[in-house]
Amino acid sequence: MLKIKKLLLYVVLGAIALIMLLPFYMMFVMSTLSTNEIYSFPPHIWFGTNLIKNFHTMTAQIDIVKAFLNSCIITFSYTFLSLLFCSMGGYAFATYEFPGKNQLFAIMLATMMIPFTAGIIPWFMMMSKFGWINTYRALIIPSCANAFGIFWMRQYCQNNIPISLREAAKIDGCSEWTIFFKVISPILLPAYSALGIMQFVNTWNDFMQPLLILRKPGMQTLPLALKSMVSDRGNDYGAIMLASTCAVLPLLAAFLGASKFFMSGLTSGAVKE
Repeated sequence: MLKIKKLLLYVVLGAIALIMLLPFYMMFVMSTLSTNEIYSFPPHIWFGTNLIKNFHTMTAQIDIVKAFLNSCIITFSYTFLSLLFCSMGGYAFATYEFPGKNQLFAIMLATMMIPFTAGIIPWFMMMSKFGWINTYRALIIPSCANAFGIFWMRQYCQNNIPISLREAAKIDGCSEWTIFFKVISPILLPAYSALGIMQFVNTWNDFMQPLLILRKPGMQTLPLALKSMVSDRGNDYGAIMLASTCAVLPLLAAFLGASKFFMSGLTSGAVKE
């Protein structure tokens, strides 16, 4: 009976996985089809022969390489700084005792309840005053120490880093910086992986902030480049699907590369021991 239940569970999970993967598969298929073939009925479920033509159409409309490099610069810089500052902040909240600690943490969590759109105008005015319009700094620096990341790292530190470990390192003569970078950071690898994937995906897919900040065509990211391919005069959906595939592949690669630690990072801080 137990084996039958397991078999049914695997069948259900397999069906759900196929349903989730179907849109990605169809996007890959449509990137090799012409617009007429995409709209044909019954729909094509296998790869076509229009890939080269779609590629030439895509490169004629947008500079995909430049947009890809721009997205990489912003996303990797933001993800690195976010992991650094959020882990430092989360470690400090989990380990140190200082006046107003609980109140400051509560205020930080309260900021997560405010939607980004509510502060988009003040944020844009600040970036304009700083002279950061048409610079990548506006997309990297302001939110690299974000409340969610600090909360995430604090929970992981509380549940996975014993106080005795830090005390032993201090007895050995390690400075606070050495303790964090040499002792604590290796333990945070699962949390880094999970948080890094989430920050990477959010930044890579971000459309609103680059749209407001990046005015020069040569600075546009992949989401902006994809938007520029859509026109009211007619669209080549095969080329658009190919560009979308180019935008999605780095996300899949990032998830597969960090999947070893992703689930452990999600679950380690979920239960208080």
